[in-house]
Amino acid sequence: VAHPPGYPLFTLLAKLATGLVPLGSPAYRVNLLCGLLGAAAASLLFYTVFRLSGSYAGGILAAGVFSFSRLTWQWSIAAEVFSLNNLFVGLLMALTAHFEEASTAKERSKISKLGAFCCGLSLCNQHTIVLYIACIVPWVLSRLFRKTELSLGHLLKLGLCFLAGLLPYLYLPASSYLNRARWTWGDQTTFQGFLTHFLREEYGTFNLAKSETGSSMREILVFQLAQMKSELSLPVLALALMACVSTALPTKQQKSPVIWVFAGMLCVYSLFFAWRANLDITKPLFLGVVERFWLQSNAAVAVLAGLGLAALPSVGSTVLEGSRALPWLEWLSALALVASQVWANYRACDQSNNYVVDKFARNLLSSMPTGAVILLRGDLPGNALRYVHYCEGMRPDITLVDQEMMTYEWYLPKLAKHLPGVYFPGNRWNPVEGVLPDGTLAFNLHRFLKVNKHKEVFVCIGLHEGDSTWRRSYLLWPWGTCEKLVPSDVVFDPGEWIHLTRNLYNWTEDYGSFKPSSWEAVANEEMWQARMKTAFFIFDLAETASVTAEMKSQLYTFAYTSYKEIVNSHPNHPVNWHKNYAIACERMLRLRRVDVDPEVLLSETVKHFLLYTEKAEDDPQRQGILQAVKHLKKELQGLRKMKED
Repeated sequence: VAHPPGYPLFTLLAKLATGLVPLGSPAYRVNLLCGLLGAAAASLLFYTVFRLSGSYAGGILAAGVFSFSRLTWQWSIAAEVFSLNNLFVGLLMALTAHFEEASTAKERSKISKLGAFCCGLSLCNQHTIVLYIACIVPWVLSRLFRKTELSLGHLLKLGLCFLAGLLPYLYLPASSYLNRARWTWGDQTTFQGFLTHFLREEYGTFNLAKSETGSSMREILVFQLAQMKSELSLPVLALALMACVSTALPTKQQKSPVIWVFAGMLCVYSLFFAWRANLDITKPLFLGVVERFWLQSNAAVAVLAGLGLAALPSVGSTVLEGSRALPWLEWLSALALVASQVWANYRACDQSNNYVVDKFARNLLSSMPTGAVILLRGDLPGNALRYVHYCEGMRPDITLVDQEMMTYEWYLPKLAKHLPGVYFPGNRWNPVEGVLPDGTLAFNLHRFLKVNKHKEVFVCIGLHEGDSTWRRSYLLWPWGTCEKLVPSDVVFDPGEWIHLTRNLYNWTEDYGSFKPSSWEAVANEEMWQARMKTAFFIFDLAETASVTAEMKSQLYTFAYTSYKEIVNSHPNHPVNWHKNYAIACERMLRLRRVDVDPEVLLSETVKHFLLYTEKAEDDPQRQGILQAVKHLKKELQGLRKMKED
């Protein structure tokens, strides 16, 4: 079972794709499925515009501009639910157009039943489509009522069709009851458990994310408008507006009620989503999460733009009466706008050589010792490692345990049996161990480590802040992008640990080569920072540990040597490396070691502090660093003068 609300339809289709497609990895097969769903969505947008306007050019514009926008393209070639949602958006709009064009009561009855079924089925994927359903259903019912075709019996049949569409949700309790999945979410064997999952209560039913304070409604709407302009272009937005304006003109082709239904869907969805999208979109990664949900509104804009283009000949004929240039202008506009989308977005959307997250997961798993337990935290390590471990069978000797999920009451009762060799001294992870008020036996991290002391335990990435009990008997030592939980009585050997962690990964991606809002950027950042973690840890130990002056000097020397080697090996590296290396040089200067030239140390300190301040203009310590640099420069001048004398 996928995360709330469960996505049963996508899960079943993905299972079908992995079983039927005879080539590629499981991920490739599901990505291919999503590409086909995206293509089907495009054809439905074409059908909607053509059905309402009779314009091939308008249909091609709607399908092409939407499909080849960066956002649609990006999420139609990855294993995600958005292309299936785009398909349902196109399907509901196509059925709305078909209903408007229906000439007989029998045809309208048939389409309304099919539409009710599709409304239910669409809710088996992404729940945001309910806002479009909330606009279409009242309009359809009012049309049937005005034509005296809405009897109690017909209403009952529509309700049954809608419920039939929801049948894939039976997969959730069935899967939960069988409990064969090595990774699943929630316990849907009870009605309350099913309802919790279906209503997304663990995230917040009407919120996008759990306990996040996000941008204001106004900020999100402004971002959305800017994104529409960027994704679809200004002429497309103008054509969408033209479709609404054309409803005031006495033309035969345009269907005014349907245009206003589509415009209403766009407005209702945009306003509601901006109200409830509680993420801070000034952060690139969160913007990347939010913008995917604007696909639904972009589809409506694309259809309106297609209808607007179809209306242009009617509007233009009043100015250029009888001109043969108008149909050609319509086609030229459609093809030019679609071609410009392909030209602008192909390079960014070509993911044929993108194995970044795959390499991230494989590097992490390969670096682990035999039989290790990894306490996962966060979407990137969690999903990436689970995929290569469960779906591709990599490192079956390793056990993956999710930190966040261990705090949920259903996780261990459901999944502990799929984690052999790991002992859980209770049914739930909680900082305060013992029996909770609901009767659940809870354990803390210290207890977990104590009963699993026969295992090497790693955390990736970071430990849950709520439980610090591990500090009683354990320390965290850096292990690439992860960390190892080591008993406190084990003596740390800096030279040995540098040797162990120096070449953990084979990472060749250039620094800063990915869009900040992408998971690739997050993976790349983690792998680059991993290179510096051992040096940083040793330096921090020198700063904070209660050790002899000789040991402190050794730690500083190890840190400085590592920093120097790493910084000099990678010319284009994270900005914070300059600052870390400059501070390490300054500390070495204080030690007054005879084997290191103080002039070199001062020069390096000044050089890298200045490089840092140039690149990190938003650092609140920037002015203080610049003041220190002035003082260091004077010291350097004095030292050079002394040498000359």
